[in-house]
Amino acid sequence: MKLLEEKLLKDGDIKGTDVIKVDSFLNHRVEPDFIEAIAAEFANYFSKKSPTIVLTLESSGIPIAYKTAELLGLPMVFAKKSESLNLDKETYTTEVYSYTRQNSYKVKVSKNYINSSDRVLIIDDFLARGSASRALINICKEAEAEIAGLGFVIEKFYQGGGEILRLNDYDVYSLAIIEKIDPVSRLVFISQEEVNSMY
Repeated sequence: MKLLEEKLLKDGDIKGTDVIKVDSFLNHRVEPDFIEAIAAEFANYFSKKSPTIVLTLESSGIPIAYKTAELLGLPMVFAKKSESLNLDKETYTTEVYSYTRQNSYKVKVSKNYINSSDRVLIIDDFLARGSASRALINICKEAEAEIAGLGFVIEKFYQGGGEILRLNDYDVYSLAIIEKIDPVSRLVFISQEEVNSMY
C-alpha cells in the first residue's frame, strides 16, 4: 500500500535497526481517515474469503479491526488482556509472549462470541515474530472455527512471524512489509507479490 509506505517513511519513528514507532498516527494517536483507507484495503481483499467475524487483540488492533468489520458488515470481537468481573466465566484462553515487555500474559474471548460455524478474519497492527497472531489462531482452534485469513497493517518480515504463518498455509495479507531497517536508507520494503512468490 503506497500510501502506508509513504506515511511510514514520513512519520515513522525509527529506533535502531529493529524498532519503528507508529504511535503518532496508528496505535496511540489515531487518524480516522487513514484508518478508513487501511480498513478499505483489508475489506476489499478479504471480502472474497467470506469471513463471518473479525478478531483482534486488545488494544492497538481495535480501531483497524472495527473499521474493517464495519466495511464488511460483520461483528468484531477483541481478545481481552485483563481480568474483568463482567467477562463471561466460559472463555477461550491462551497465552501471549510479549518480546517488547519480555513477559507472558493471558488473553481471553468469551465462548459466546466465536463458535465452530465462524470463519474468522484476524486483523492486527503489527506482525513481527508472530506471538500475538498465533495466540489468536489458538483461540480460533479452541473454538473449532475456521480462519478466513490474517491481515496486518505492518509486517516486519525480517523477524520471521510471517514466514511461520505462510508455511502453515494461512492467507496473510500485509499492507506494508518491511524487509529491513537500514540506518542509511531507513526502511526497505518488499512487496506482497514478492513475499507470496517465496511460499
